[in-house]
Amino acid sequence: MVSVDRLLAFAAMSLLVIVIPGPSVLFVIGRALAHGRRTALATVLGNVLGSYLLVAAVAFGLGSLVERSAAVFTAVKLAGAAYLVVLGVQAFRHRKDMKVGADAGQSSGKGARGDLRTIADGVTVGVTNPKGLVFFAAVLPQFVNHSAGGLPAQMLVLGLVPICIGLITDTVWGLSASAARTWFARSERRLSMIGGTGGFAMIGLGVTVAATGRAD
Repeated sequence: MVSVDRLLAFAAMSLLVIVIPGPSVLFVIGRALAHGRRTALATVLGNVLGSYLLVAAVAFGLGSLVERSAAVFTAVKLAGAAYLVVLGVQAFRHRKDMKVGADAGQSSGKGARGDLRTIADGVTVGVTNPKGLVFFAAVLPQFVNHSAGGLPAQMLVLGLVPICIGLITDTVWGLSASAARTWFARSERRLSMIGGTGGFAMIGLGVTVAATGRAD
């Protein structure tokens, strides 16, 4: 089992990394601005699920393979970057439809996007997040107790710590951004503008991720 001191040490390390906004946080903010609170919360859920898939990959040895191979790492990174750009372009193209979508969502109780599709988007971005990949591959194995055995199980338990922290912090970011969007929703022009801003933010994030080196 994982000792309490290792668990607390890993929690402190995770908090330091997570409080610095990375691709996941910026992605959640972009989705909140472009689509609102419901989409932001579904994105957060998908994001943490994708991040935990990275934990599982590291626990069973796949993460170290990706981290050691520059070609595989680059392929994963570029796939995530391209997906972010596609989502950003879609948000920008449909920015003028946001007022109608917001009104329809309020009257029907449904989000502007399908929840399952939104969660899937979040999973894709979470699992291709270079920051998460490097953190889990390089830091997570340092906190396991090799003499206790059951290394994959220890990593899966430890991995729940940053996932829970990320769930809380990303939710706060998403709700804060969606609250700002609510004010913009009072004007169709302002809502269109904020939707375009969210789209540009995701496009910029995709370009930034693509340009990120392995040290990040």
